[in-house]
Amino acid sequence: MKIIRSIKKLKTTILNIKKLGFVPTMGGLHNGHLSLIQKCNKKCSKTLVSIYINPYQFNSNKDFSKYPRNLSKDLKILKKQNVDFVFIPKTSEIYKKKRAKKILINSKKKILCGKFRKGHFEGVIDVIDRLLIIINPNYMFLGEKDFQQLFLIKKYVKKKFKIIVISCKTIRDKNFVALSSRNFLLSKKNLIIAGKIARKLNLLKNKIKKNYKIKKNINFIKKYLTNSYSIKLDYLELRDEKNLSKTIKNNKFRLFIAYHINNVRLIDNY
Repeated sequence: MKIIRSIKKLKTTILNIKKLGFVPTMGGLHNGHLSLIQKCNKKCSKTLVSIYINPYQFNSNKDFSKYPRNLSKDLKILKKQNVDFVFIPKTSEIYKKKRAKKILINSKKKILCGKFRKGHFEGVIDVIDRLLIIINPNYMFLGEKDFQQLFLIKKYVKKKFKIIVISCKTIRDKNFVALSSRNFLLSKKNLIIAGKIARKLNLLKNKIKKNYKIKKNINFIKKYLTNSYSIKLDYLELRDEKNLSKTIKNNKFRLFIAYHINNVRLIDNY
């Protein structure tokens, strides 16, 4: 496993690799990340993982500073996963070139997390764009837990790059909580609560699948979750899986949630 910290060294190292797979991460690795890496290993000849906490996709310095960091632990995990290259860039290098034109997200897509986290997805798309220009992989692997992020990245990449984005299913723990680096910030008690919420919403999604009229109960569910578990709810919404519209076609939809528990923001979809 080669650890690379400069763009120049990275470019010369991966220059002639065919079927290069890329897994972008912000560290704080868990089994969700490992599932992406394993898929990448199977599909590609070489696997490159980036570890970079992008400051421009956080909505506050406080949130950025408390994001889980443990580079030595992450590198030990990656070594066991037969990763070929780990790219750990500095912000000064990634953002050395100023963008001539700002990246803008269509106002119609400022829904769900786009509505509650101003500038977040612009920051995500910006850094992914920069990383893809540097790495130019054949494939990029992303998880479905951040479904809106996946949706927006796929759309952007399709227009600009000849890179195939492969989406991978959400990995959950034994309590049914979607794995996330932010889970490291939760107490055992709050993880149990998050698991109860996840199971209830998965059950609700399955009920709605069988009888769409049950979607009328969502406002009641919002009040129930807020009162029963002392959480602050950003949203709980049904949206079409293909275009994130509120108009559902062919009964293909997802139930999206974002909430704060003990000042930690969690997102999920079912």
